[in-house]
Amino acid sequence: MNFDAIILGAGGAGLMCAAVAGQRGRRVLLIDHAQQAGKKILISGGGRCNFTNIHTAPDRYLSANPHFAKSALSRYTPQDFIELVDRHRIAWHEKTLGQLFCDGSARQIVHMLMEECAKGSARISLGRPIRDVSHSDGLFRVTYGDEAAAAPSLVIATGGPSIPKMGATGFAYDLARKFGLKVVEPRPALVPLTLGGDEVLFRELSGVSAEVIARTGKTQFREAALFTHKGLSGPAILQISSYWRKGQEIGIDFLPALEPTWPLEAKRARPRTHFHNLLGEKLPDRLAETLAKRIGLWGELSNLPDRKLEEAGRRLADWRFTPSGTEGFAKAEVTAGGISTAELSSQTMQTEKVPGLYAIGEGVDVTGWLGGYNFQWAWASGWAAGQAV
Repeated sequence: MNFDAIILGAGGAGLMCAAVAGQRGRRVLLIDHAQQAGKKILISGGGRCNFTNIHTAPDRYLSANPHFAKSALSRYTPQDFIELVDRHRIAWHEKTLGQLFCDGSARQIVHMLMEECAKGSARISLGRPIRDVSHSDGLFRVTYGDEAAAAPSLVIATGGPSIPKMGATGFAYDLARKFGLKVVEPRPALVPLTLGGDEVLFRELSGVSAEVIARTGKTQFREAALFTHKGLSGPAILQISSYWRKGQEIGIDFLPALEPTWPLEAKRARPRTHFHNLLGEKLPDRLAETLAKRIGLWGELSNLPDRKLEEAGRRLADWRFTPSGTEGFAKAEVTAGGISTAELSSQTMQTEKVPGLYAIGEGVDVTGWLGGYNFQWAWASGWAAGQAV
């Protein structure tokens, strides 16, 4: 069977690409080994799909080339996707920090994208593993299940290896390397961090959360952190994990609303208050007690030296952890790294080395913040390739 474009991967980017190309009159074949399209869409946002973020900007993406995402993101914006959602009469709401969710179910987004593919008469083949991909005489040939197809354009949209239980693999990188493309070392991103050594005691706080500022290097995020039986999670930690490298420290400000001098001020205002009780007014009890013990300050503020209180204020504003690692791809929401952007046109997502070969979505070395940014990259990169194939 001959097509104008074959798209590998029926996730967000692949579905968008198939819809756009099909509606331009291209004969499109979309293939996925999964039995269902959009599996990651279905589980996202607690089943309600955090489908975009109104604050999308290139500086909220990690890439070896921080400028690469600018073109696609500027040509297909959150507003463009919102208009598509509105045309399909899907009700939505803004949660926090510009995150948009369906009022109903993530299934509505998948259904919408499938309808858009149908409008363009895109052929969708699910549940057929890709057995072979080759290229000669200007045509890409794909064997999938017990069928074969050929096209002058091939789009890699199979994502990264995060959440392998959903069927995610490193197929995109294997295929890229087969065609001689460079791959930036993939690593888990938006992933919980693990603690070991002296910090194991914090595992006893499993289930406790607090609003903090988490920082590494010059990057910081102010959101909730959650203690787990393995270490640290929650939005602030997931965000910072994308920037963290093994061996680096993470700094946590447990009291971001207060200046580090607050213990001294409290001593003058309320000298008879016990330090751990004071801390308990500002943090969950179990966390306050653990931090007070770790700092080694116990008793009434009036009996504690100013120097010790100053040290405590500074430490609580920049508590240092050295994570032992992450919970890996199994728990990572996305993958950082991937097919090098140096190999791709930022306008069309086509590879420079192999004309007709494109790469989009999570498999490319562009990784967004938590909160709808990665879906917006999927829509924008899919749209860019869909306009070009």
